[in-house]
Amino acid sequence: MLAAERKIRIVEYVKQNRVASVAALAQSFQVHEATIRRDLAEIEQEGLLKRTHGGVIVDQGANSEPSFTERAHEQLEQKRRIGKRAAEMVEDGDHIILDSGTTTLHIAQHLVERSNITVVTNDINIAAELRDSKGISVIVTGGSLYHSSFMLNGMFTDHMLSTLHVQKAFIGTPAIHSKHGLTHPEAQLVPTKQGMIRAAQEIIVVADDTKIGKASLHAVAPIHNVHTFVTGTEASEAQIKLFRDAGVKVITV
Repeated sequence: MLAAERKIRIVEYVKQNRVASVAALAQSFQVHEATIRRDLAEIEQEGLLKRTHGGVIVDQGANSEPSFTERAHEQLEQKRRIGKRAAEMVEDGDHIILDSGTTTLHIAQHLVERSNITVVTNDINIAAELRDSKGISVIVTGGSLYHSSFMLNGMFTDHMLSTLHVQKAFIGTPAIHSKHGLTHPEAQLVPTKQGMIRAAQEIIVVADDTKIGKASLHAVAPIHNVHTFVTGTEASEAQIKLFRDAGVKVITV
C-alpha cells in the first residue's frame, strides 16, 4: 500500500473509531510504529487529526468560538506578549485596522501612549481602550453589535471598510493553517475580515499557538495573503517552519 493511500485509510479508521493508538494502527496496517508516527505527523499538519500521547483523535478544529469573556482569560500571558510585539510594528503616521478580538485588544493597550496614529476598529472594547489617548484618532466602523463579543459586524461595517485604505491590518483568527489559510466557523463574520484584508497594504495575523493547525468551515483568506504572523514561543518549530515555507514571516514572542 502506498503511503498516500495508507494515510487516507488512517483518517477513515480514526473517524470511525474516534480514537486510535499507534500500536493499533501499526497492527491494522501491518507497518512499523515509526511509520505510523510519521504518517500521523503529516496528517496532523493537514489539520485532519490531532495526535495525543501514544495515539491520535479526530481533530474537531475550530467549529465554534467561545464568548469574549471566556476567550479573554485563555492564553492570557501569551496574548499580552503578542499584543506588545504587534504594537511595536506600528509606526508614527500609520493608519491601521484592529480587528475585533481578545488578542487585538492587547495591541490597543500597548498603543495608548503613542501618538500620530489612526486606528480603525469594529470592536467596542478597543475603541473604549483608546478613548483617552490624545495622540490616537479612532474610527469605529459602525454596524450591528454582537453583545457576546462587543464586536460590530454586518452591512454597515462592510460598507465602511470598502471606503478605506490603511497601511496595516492586524487580524485575529480562531484558526490558521499553513495550507488552508485563515478560516472561521461563522459565515456572517467572514465578509468583514475579508474587507479588512482588502483595505490594507500589509496583513499581520495575531494568534496564540492554540489556533495553529486548525481549519474551520468558512474560508477567510489563503495563507499567501498573510505577510506576517505573530504568535507565542509556545508554537513548535515544526509548525513555524510550515508557515515560513509558505512565504509568511513568523515572529514568535
